[in-house]
Amino acid sequence: MSSSVIEARPGLAQNVAVTKDALVVDLTDGRTLTVPLAWYPRLAYGTPAQRSKWRLIGRGVGIHWPDLDEDISVEGLLAGQPSGESQTSLQKWLKSRGLLASNALRRSVSNRTVPAGKHKGRATRSRR
Repeated sequence: MSSSVIEARPGLAQNVAVTKDALVVDLTDGRTLTVPLAWYPRLAYGTPAQRSKWRLIGRGVGIHWPDLDEDISVEGLLAGQPSGESQTSLQKWLKSRGLLASNALRRSVSNRTVPAGKHKGRATRSRR
């Protein structure tokens, strides 16, 4: 019996939208990927204007948000990988933007949740 070799082709992004709750990426092959915005804290903390200012990297292998200093690969999205940024790095980034002012916000960052007002009608419980 013979078998054929299937060559996997990586997906390429062609359009991006960021809603209040999700990152939505349209691929050139017709698929649409939707992942929770909470997976990418820099996007979650960004303003709608910052989120809407993106560009494709390498003809669609990734997406870059210059105002948020965020890069996300399509390969990572397809693999279901959330941001790998350390808490220390994220906290430094938040502090540099004046977003780490309250203890409640610090707790929400350390628990990788979206701060109050950045999520849609769901209460966020902190882990203690």
